[in-house]
Amino acid sequence: MPLEARVLKEAYPDFIAGYRDNKILFKDGTEKVFDDGRQKSFEQKLDDADIEDMFAFKYDLNSWTPEFQQDAGRSRSEELFKKMYGNSAGEVRKHLTKVPWFGQNVEFTTVNGAAEHLKAVRDELALHPELKAYFRSEGTFYWRQVRGAKRQSAHSYGMTIDIGGDYKTYWLWAKPGAKETDKVVYKNNMPHEIVRIFEKHGFIWGGRWYHYDTMYFEYRPEILLMESYRKGK
Repeated sequence: MPLEARVLKEAYPDFIAGYRDNKILFKDGTEKVFDDGRQKSFEQKLDDADIEDMFAFKYDLNSWTPEFQQDAGRSRSEELFKKMYGNSAGEVRKHLTKVPWFGQNVEFTTVNGAAEHLKAVRDELALHPELKAYFRSEGTFYWRQVRGAKRQSAHSYGMTIDIGGDYKTYWLWAKPGAKETDKVVYKNNMPHEIVRIFEKHGFIWGGRWYHYDTMYFEYRPEILLMESYRKGK
C-alpha cells in the first residue's frame, strides 16, 4: 500500500478501508482511482487532482516562508471530498452543526470529527486572550467554486474557517490579477501561536502556501500526517 493511501486510511477511518490495484477502497464497498497516471502542471494539480495529487506539494512545518509553488492542501480530489462530506449543498448541510466560537455560532461539519476538532482549537485559543483580536470568524460553510476556477472551494464541505479580523492577508490582494505561475511577495500578520494550535488539531493553514491566504484554516489531517511520516514518525 502506498504511503499516501496508508495516511488517508489513518486520517479518515470512517470512510477508507484500504487500497488495492491502484484503487482506494471505501467501507461502503465503492472504490476510486488513486493515480490516474497523468503528468500534470502545477495548475492541473489544482484543477484536476486525483487522490495521489493531494500529496504533490510540501507542507513545511519548519519554515514560515513558503517555497515557490508549494501549496500543500490546495490540491483536492473532488470525488473524494464529495464522497465524504456531500456532493451538494443540501447533502453537506445535513452534517453541519453550530459550534460556539468566541461570541459567534459557526457552522461546521461533524463528518470526520471536524467540528469536535474545531472545538478543541477554540478551547485552546481561549487560553490566549491576548490574541482575541484575531479570533472573529470571517466564514465557514459556503457552497461555491474557487474564484476564477471551476473546482469547488473547500468551504463547500464545511470543514474550513476564516479568521483574522483586520490582520488577514491574501496573495491576490497583494498582486491583483496575478496568475498561479507568477511570483508573489509573501506577507503574514497571523501570530504563529494561533497557527500551531490549529495544526495540533488537524488543520492546515493557508499561510503555509506560496499563494498565501493567512485567514484560512482547513481540516486536513492527512496532510499533517504525511509530513510526520516523511520526517520519520
